[in-house]
Amino acid sequence: MMQKSGRLGGPVPKFNDYHIWKALQCLDESQPVGRKRLSQHLGIGEGSTRTILSQLQDQGMITIGKSGILLTDRGADIKRNYHMDIAPISISDLTIGDHDCAVRVPKKAGSVKFGCEERDAAIRSGATGATTLVYTDGRLIFPGSDYPVEEALSSKISALFALKNEDVIIIGTGPTAEIAELGAVTAGLAIMGGMQVNRDLKDILTPKNTGNELISLAFAIHDLVGGLPVCAKSRDNLGIRIENGAVIDNAYTGQVLEEVINVGTTIRKIATSGPYKGIRVIVTPIELDNRIIAAIGVVDIRTMAGINNLIRLRSDDND
Repeated sequence: MMQKSGRLGGPVPKFNDYHIWKALQCLDESQPVGRKRLSQHLGIGEGSTRTILSQLQDQGMITIGKSGILLTDRGADIKRNYHMDIAPISISDLTIGDHDCAVRVPKKAGSVKFGCEERDAAIRSGATGATTLVYTDGRLIFPGSDYPVEEALSSKISALFALKNEDVIIIGTGPTAEIAELGAVTAGLAIMGGMQVNRDLKDILTPKNTGNELISLAFAIHDLVGGLPVCAKSRDNLGIRIENGAVIDNAYTGQVLEEVINVGTTIRKIATSGPYKGIRVIVTPIELDNRIIAAIGVVDIRTMAGINNLIRLRSDDND
């Protein structure tokens, strides 16, 4: 029996450099960590966590065994290269969010201009904002000037971190402690040039993708075709079915989807089975490295004189 999801359309949770960075921080060379526990630490779904782990494993940064996930020597080196000290802080007189988080980015003062770049990076990540400070000649100053921070704030930051010349302090702010941390770390990573972890199509789409990994692409196509139903599945797993901006089936497959994956060409035909029986569908393969790894299709209900049949079929599905 097919399972159904009440998940609505709209913004789909995604991971970014922050989540890759935090994954490395949570992992160790000797103490294995389970995937579920890691997912909870990252605050993202297990599907996105699996994608991150697949990338890290492909690049030799981790090993995955029965006991859990371990960093390799290469992973440990990269973790050290992107090290930032991090701590919660409360400075409501300087920031505009309910929660603040400070990070120390070692020896990167030369990469800071005026601080607006870090603020913008934090805001793009979902934080309310970020304040950048640099430590030079034994004092904390605002970048682009010689104006020092107030003594009370300087003392508070010095109590958190062992500051060294040319260090950068970024204070992220947001409605929650988690979002404040996200903003601060994202801004810090921006100063360091971002996580140099390749994330191309090969990392995002694989033959073993579940509906969770295909959902962002499927929703994008759903919007592009004016809300027509969209179905997608990878070669080796069940997929999803989207209608009216919502996932209505998260364990879906269909005859035409399977046929396209097998023959490797776009097919336009009237479906002869399933919930779209009698309706024209257009399904195309997704190919990577000369292999068909998935298929995605649009159900063209506009060509149906009997559009009420679709409503009836959906009602039958819910009975």
